[in-house]
Amino acid sequence: MGVKIKKLRGKWYLVIDYRNRRKTKVIGSDRKLAETVRREVEARLALGDFGIFEDKSAEMTFGDYEAKWETQYVDIKVKRSTAARYKSVMALHVLPRFKDVPLVQISRDSLKDFFAEMGKGDLAGNSIQNVLIAFRVALQCAFEDGLILVNPAAKLGRFLRKDEAKFEAVFLTRQEADSFLAAIQSNSPEHYPLFLLFLRTGMRLGEALALQWGDVQFGKDETDANRFIWIRRNYTAGEVTTPKSNKSRRVDMSRVLRRVLYDLREQRLLKAFKSGKDDISEELVFPNEAGGYLDPSNLHKRVFRPGLTTAGLRSCRIHDLRHSYASLLLQDGASITYVRDQLGHSSIQVTVDLYGHLVPSANIGFVDKLDEMAKTSPQKSANQTQTQEQGSETPDSEALQVMENVEDDGGPGQSRTADQRFRKCGAVTLPLVNQQVAARTQGVSAAIPSYLATVMAML
Repeated sequence: MGVKIKKLRGKWYLVIDYRNRRKTKVIGSDRKLAETVRREVEARLALGDFGIFEDKSAEMTFGDYEAKWETQYVDIKVKRSTAARYKSVMALHVLPRFKDVPLVQISRDSLKDFFAEMGKGDLAGNSIQNVLIAFRVALQCAFEDGLILVNPAAKLGRFLRKDEAKFEAVFLTRQEADSFLAAIQSNSPEHYPLFLLFLRTGMRLGEALALQWGDVQFGKDETDANRFIWIRRNYTAGEVTTPKSNKSRRVDMSRVLRRVLYDLREQRLLKAFKSGKDDISEELVFPNEAGGYLDPSNLHKRVFRPGLTTAGLRSCRIHDLRHSYASLLLQDGASITYVRDQLGHSSIQVTVDLYGHLVPSANIGFVDKLDEMAKTSPQKSANQTQTQEQGSETPDSEALQVMENVEDDGGPGQSRTADQRFRKCGAVTLPLVNQQVAARTQGVSAAIPSYLATVMAML
């Protein structure tokens, strides 16, 4: 009775025997996966879910389910750009292979074979990754609908071919960033506030293009620490959506950026008052001439690249201004946690992976301090320390005899322990020992004051 797994001819099977209802299901060659399925089935049965015995998905093909998945999930739950990518990879790569395959027959081994074949072609590694992501999301929905016992595409990314990095993040130095801003101010002064925003907040391009005046908190003045920008929207693929990871966030605003944006807002307010408006909180901070959203392609081609040329800088992307912002923060001693919060990363691991290599150069100073300590405080041997404690005077023979007698005074037939405070005195009582030591030390205490003081204190 219960749920078990068994291996037969290299395959693991799920064997269910529950309340006189029996079912056997092949899982695959992965024992870990079989164990996961076993635990999942046990949990479902414990909750009274007996859908596993119904086989309602036995005749459903992946093509049938994929059509429902697009209608019930993709068109409703995900962003337009993501939905377009999902539908594209399904139509081009997945459906031609799995459209007529029963949903329950899609195994982990069949997926490994599928992606191994894709890896032998001309398709880029990132494109193969996009196929896996869409396939995995679809199968996860089927799993949550109770149509399959487990998602066979889970954790399959480790088997994909990886592309070599086509580009590396570019980090502008402080001098290069200043030169670039000066070039922008000279070439396109109307766009200077936007590029200053990139280098002072690390905002993504779409986040900056969707920024409204109502998102900016100026504070009372430049000395007020309560000055920040609230990032709540993102403009991408011609659509206004939520920020990446669907999380809004606050980014601190520097004094210079506050001053520039404050002056820009005053100009916009004056223009609005002349036209009879008294509120611009819902207007874009960086609109085009018609008041709509700036075109990212035109911004890159007509403003950003000419600015790099004028400044004499190497080619990079607008997104690299975000990397430069993070780099300069870390160089100034900001914590990796602060940088994560400012950039809006989903986890600190993302921040460490991108910028962690910039941190060790600051930490090497801690190792150098060890050398400085060694120079200022040279190590002393135990003999040197003892000599300094005893002073320049040398104990006479009588004093040495006293020290020897005191150390050996551990009681008849007893050896002295490592800690003299816990000696066994045998038949000699402790007060008597103290009296003997006091008598012996008369006349020689001046010669060895430090040593006897220590001995007496221990007694």
